[in-house]
This record gives sequence, structure tokens and C-alpha cells, in this order.
Amino acid sequence: MDSVSLTPDERAALDGLAAELRRVFGVRLHSVAAYGLDTPAASPRLLHTLALVERLSFEDLAVCVPLAAGWRRRSLAVPLILERDEFLRTLDVFPLEYGDIIANHVLVAGADAFTAVRISPADVRRACELSAKSHLIHLREAFMETSGDPQAIGRLIAASAPAFSALLRNIARLADDDDADVANTAERQIGIPAPVVREVLSAGGGMQSTIAEPTALLSRYIAAAERVWEYVDTWRARA
Repeated sequence: MDSVSLTPDERAALDGLAAELRRVFGVRLHSVAAYGLDTPAASPRLLHTLALVERLSFEDLAVCVPLAAGWRRRSLAVPLILERDEFLRTLDVFPLEYGDIIANHVLVAGADAFTAVRISPADVRRACELSAKSHLIHLREAFMETSGDPQAIGRLIAASAPAFSALLRNIARLADDDDADVANTAERQIGIPAPVVREVLSAGGGMQSTIAEPTALLSRYIAAAERVWEYVDTWRARA
């Protein structure tokens, strides 16, 4: 939402992007929104945007091709450009990705197309289950590939932590739990220990070297991931 902090340079870059897209699409441009802004504004970050248009053709994409180099220079990712109807018809296909954009975006230009959009809880639950099971399988397989090397295990924990955090946030959204402390939410909602969540997320936040016993932490982490999957798998029975 608009409470997200943007630096003056970031705002100028986003306004410039919107102006360029307006020149490409004209009245077909419905809106431009920035998302994925959970990195502090003071840190270097790549700005991601979604542009909703009335109609999108190959010719439109060709016109955008020479603009991409300028976007990169201004720390702008190539925008996700979708036809508005295409976006609405695929809410059930990408409920987590689109749900995160809807919940956390900054309107850059046009009308806010997300105010009346609703994602089905059943679609979110299904996507969370897929994400939870995939995460668990990845942890198990990747552990075997480490050959038991503590440093490799530490890297595994650190590399997988952002995905684990995103999964827990999506599950909290499914339950309409807006507690900013994802560890407390996971303990209260799912029953996994908050200290385990904090250890894993700390490793993902650049504190990998502080893991005293990586193998022991990974054991607790996998047990927590198993509980997360079981929780989402049985969500339908509680809903």
C-alpha cells in the first residue's frame, strides 16, 4: 500500500516507467503498481511492477524491447504486463503471487484495480499446500545432497529461509492473521516453536555463520516443515 516507503529516486523511476508505458499503450493502460517492496528503501533493491492493460500484442512487446536497457539502469525489473481480463481469469492459478501483490502494492499510475479483487480461500489453501509440500521435499532431498557437511547444511538453511518465510506469511493470510511477527503467528496458528522459526529466518537474513549446530537446526526445521504441511493439508476440515 502507499504507506510503503519509496526514495525520491525510486518514485521518479516508477513515474518514468509509467510514462513510458502510457506512450506505448495509450488509453489501453489501466494501471501500474509496484510490488515486492519489503526490502528497506535505504537498501539497493530492484523494483518490480505490474501493468494491467486492455489489450497486449506482440507489437506492444516489440516496442518495449528497446526500453528494457533504460529500466535496468534505473533499477527497474522488466514489468509484468498482463491484460486486465487475463489477470482476473488467472487469480485461481497464481493465488499466492497475485495475493501478495494485492495485499502489498503501491499504486503508481491509473486506477487501483485491486480494491474489488477477491482471491478464493480455497485457491490459497491449495497453493499453500503445494508450496508446503514442495518445500518439505526440497529440504529432505537437499539435506542428503550435503553429504552431512555442516557448512553445506548452513547454506541450505539460509537459502531456503526466504521461501519458508513467504509460506508462513501466506498461511497467515489464509487465516486472516495480520500479526507482523511471523514466528509468533506460526507458533500460535500452526503449533511450531517460534524459536525455530526465528533461527531459520535469521540464517536467511545473513546470519548463517551464527548457526551453532546446523544439523540439529535442520532437524528441527524439517520437523517444523512437516507440521506446516500437515496443517495446510487439513485446513479444509477446519474451515
